[in-house]
This record gives sequence, structure tokens and C-alpha cells, in this order.
Amino acid sequence: MPLSDAYQPPRRGLSFELFPPKQAADMEALEVTVQKLLRYQPEFFTCTYGAGGSSRDRTLEVIERVQRVTGLSVASHLTCVGATVEELREYLREAVARGVDTIVALRGDPPKGEQSFQAVEGGLRYANELVELIRDEHPSMGIAVAGYPEVHQEAPDAETDLRNLRRKVDAGADVVITQLFYNNADFFRFRDAARAAGIGVPIIPGLLPITNLAQARKIASMCKASLPETLVARLSEHDSPEWQFEVGVEHARNQMLELIEDGVEGLHLYVLNRSQAAEKMLEGLETASV
Repeated sequence: MPLSDAYQPPRRGLSFELFPPKQAADMEALEVTVQKLLRYQPEFFTCTYGAGGSSRDRTLEVIERVQRVTGLSVASHLTCVGATVEELREYLREAVARGVDTIVALRGDPPKGEQSFQAVEGGLRYANELVELIRDEHPSMGIAVAGYPEVHQEAPDAETDLRNLRRKVDAGADVVITQLFYNNADFFRFRDAARAAGIGVPIIPGLLPITNLAQARKIASMCKASLPETLVARLSEHDSPEWQFEVGVEHARNQMLELIEDGVEGLHLYVLNRSQAAEKMLEGLETASV
């Protein structure tokens, strides 16, 4: 099924993002998580990808296992970090051989300890170049790219950021999946500006429910996402893990319900390989309405 079909009415495509576990025991736990998430009838899963070979093999292992367990498509993330064009081609060939039909194409963040992204010799500098490579050599492959409701941290302004996004879409991307955000006004502003800039593909909000304030602050700082002061204040009322889970998930659920009411074409949930928060968010909803 073409990726864009997941977002055609009456579908409102639901997807979940996973990451490759480091331990074998965690891989078993991931299968349990995936089984629980299946009840919400996702269109597909995605799996992240480590730069420089740090988790590439595990990414493919996760993809094969989740495909086997679910019978669904599992999209592989792919970045330009630390890879030559030939190494990217090699990964794509291997991914296709293992049944991958969708790529989440990203430039990628600088490796740990480095302040800025530097393409390796014989590599690619920008995500739109990666999209072009995939579209030229695997024309039937579904391609998702990233969008930034609060502007990419390296972009000087929102207008420049949108021009970069337009280049990725013009290169052949089917869908935009956004970075996490905690204020829906940021998403609506970004989506409206993208449409005005001529970006017509589905724009899918990415949500990460907060289950721990310290962890949320760390993740938000890494991607320059803002945490609403009122939400932080409420989360800070108690140190109890149960309190922070309930407050954070309630906020994410309210975000989701408002987005659905507004008519978004789909939802992408960053689940951090756990199902509890996503289950709580989706509790009581008809899958057709999700």
C-alpha cells in the first residue's frame, strides 16, 4: 500500500515509533509492547536508526521481528550521518530485501560530542539529497520526512525552515511527520504556513506523552521543543512518578483529541518502546476515530 494511502479519508493513519533495544531481553519486551499496540489498528510502525553503524543491524532485526509479529509495514529511519552514498545504497538494498517499503529520510543530528553536522567524504549534506537518492533508485518506496513546528534548531528562521521542507517534498517525499511538540498552536501555525508555502502532502503531528518531567526536559532540550509553563508547574506539584505519568499523559491525550477534532490526517506516537502511555491516550476511542 502506498504510504500516502494511510492518510486518505476515511482513514486517519496511526503509527508508532520504536527504537532498537540494546539487550536481547529488551527485544522480547518490545514484542510484548507491539502486541499491545496492535489493538489500536495502526497503519504501520517506524524504527529509528543509529548513525555510524551503531544500531543499523539492530534496526533491521527489529523491523523483521515486528513485521513478523504484526503483518504490518515497518518503516526504517535512515540518516546521512557517517555514511557515504554507497553505504546508504547498501543499506537500502538490504532493507528492501528484508521487506521494507517505507523510509523515514533524515539528515540526522551531529554525532555525540560534535557541535555541527559534517558530511563524510562521498556522503550527503541534506535530507532532500537523501530523498532524491531513494526516489531515483527505489521509485516505489514510501518516503516520510521530518517537519519542525517550532523550527529546526539550526534554521535561522521559520521561513528558511519551510524552504528546506519544501525541497524535501519536491524531491519526492510522500508525508511529513513532525517533531514532538506540547502546544498545539505551534503545530497549527506550522501546518498553515506549510500549506501557504505550497506543501500539499499530509502533515502528521508527532506526539510524545510526558511520563517523567526530568526525562521530558532532557528530550525537549535536545530538539529545542518548548514545555508550556502551566504544564511544567502542574507536573512539578508532586515528585510522584504516578502523578507525573497521569498529568503528562492527560496533556498528550487532550492534545490528541484537539488535533482529531481539527481534522488532522493522522497521528504518530513516539512510544519509547513502552505501551502504557499510548494505551492511556487511546483508551476508550474508537479506532476509526483515531
